[in-house]
Amino acid sequence: MDLATIVGIVGAFGMLVFTAVNTAGGMIGFIRLLNLPSFALVIVGSYFAVMVANNWGTALGAFSIIKRTFSVPSFNEQAIIQKLVAFSEKARREGLLALEDELEDLDDEFMKKGLRLVVDGTDQTIIRDLMELELTQMQSRHMVNINMLNGWAALAPGFGMMGTVIGLVNMLSNLEDKASIGPNMAMALITTLYGSIVSNTTVMPWARKLQGQDTYETSVKEMIIEGVLSIQAGDNTRILAMKLMAYLNPGMRKSMEAELLKD
Repeated sequence: MDLATIVGIVGAFGMLVFTAVNTAGGMIGFIRLLNLPSFALVIVGSYFAVMVANNWGTALGAFSIIKRTFSVPSFNEQAIIQKLVAFSEKARREGLLALEDELEDLDDEFMKKGLRLVVDGTDQTIIRDLMELELTQMQSRHMVNINMLNGWAALAPGFGMMGTVIGLVNMLSNLEDKASIGPNMAMALITTLYGSIVSNTTVMPWARKLQGQDTYETSVKEMIIEGVLSIQAGDNTRILAMKLMAYLNPGMRKSMEAELLKD
């Protein structure tokens, strides 16, 4: 569970409630912000617009995509490095063909495909091209979802402005009814607020979170590509370990250096 996502959303809405309560002398200030028609126009209306901008599957998958922002992806880079270092030692000691028996036990399909190509004697350039192609396609799939959320974040304020226009039109067309001026003006302003809330406290941050997850997974896969090609090239195991540890943050790198680079 990604506590940053949960705490961030709760904190943002908490500050909204805090401000509303303290500027209107009590909970009445917050209650005044609750408007079902405004909510429906911004949330439901902008989501239907997302459907227009994307294919059916992508639009319907929006909520499962959002769910990912509440979990912390973990690819266990340290275990990957240890596995690649072990493969390197075995390959240098017994030859690349000795790795074949180890491949079936690999859980990482990306690494398994790369090492399978190595065992099969595939040219290094072809291996790099194939693995980078798969990496590029993964990034493209991720960007479809990220762009969908960015599009939603851009559409929500627009629907908020539509609600503002509706409220102003209703108010101006019926100025003789003084009792309707307040509710129509409230809808006009509240709908704009809802559009801003949806965009800036949820959808846009979700898109940024997914972008960060994509960057993380891309880095791990680049590390695997580097490791696979180094094994094929027969690099010294110590050099391989140093290459792979360059992808780790300083804290993780320090602990692994003590383990893998000890004399």
